[in-house]
Amino acid sequence: MAQRHVLITGAGSGIGAGIAHDLAARGDQITVSDLSLEAAEATARAIRDAGGKAEALAMDVASDESVNAALDQLSDPVEVLINNAGLQHVAALADFPMSKWDQLIQIMLVGAARVTRAVLPGMEARNFGRIINIGSIHSLVASPYKSAYVAAKHGLLGLSKVVALETAKSDITINTICPTYVKTPLVEQQIESQARSHGIPKSQVVDEIMLKPMPKGVFISFEELAGICHFLIGPAARNITGQTITVDGGWTVT
Repeated sequence: MAQRHVLITGAGSGIGAGIAHDLAARGDQITVSDLSLEAAEATARAIRDAGGKAEALAMDVASDESVNAALDQLSDPVEVLINNAGLQHVAALADFPMSKWDQLIQIMLVGAARVTRAVLPGMEARNFGRIINIGSIHSLVASPYKSAYVAAKHGLLGLSKVVALETAKSDITINTICPTYVKTPLVEQQIESQARSHGIPKSQVVDEIMLKPMPKGVFISFEELAGICHFLIGPAARNITGQTITVDGGWTVT
């Protein structure tokens, strides 16, 4: 399979960094973008140290100006976009600051639409593009205290379906991968927040809240998500578009 230029948002750490490392090891050229240029450069440097191709960009997906300025710096066109940037805030809706609610929606839903819109003209001109949204099990089900996160992740599925229809006449696809919990710094923060909200130990949050709904009862790995991305980028997936790829250890089976 031809190696592609892959832009990953929010890749300074966590899922984005994990996918970046794996796809670079497979030969793809990676642009690591993150709100923190320092974090993006650390990921890109580690990829290069391992023999891969990577560059770093500062990008605020909540800003048109930042997105356009970042894309203008690229020397090669974006062939694959992975919308991964995200954050979390855990609180009951009655106590949820609306400024924080808006921030989560702006980054995880509007931000995905913003970066997708920015790269689509180039993809359409070249008649090739692969767009992958990193959703969540919370794109499909709800949990208490996560109203903004759940709303944003649900919205990604609708966005994907609309863009799939709008790009159906070209060799462009868009899909959303929806994993359950991946052991990232963001999830570690969620464990601590849930423990405080419920007044229980962190180990109990993991066993009785996070992993309990999963029949397999394990965290999802970076390698699994990167492998799915690799498949979706390839020619075997050229007619898979607007779809939800659920990686939930059986959570939604019952």
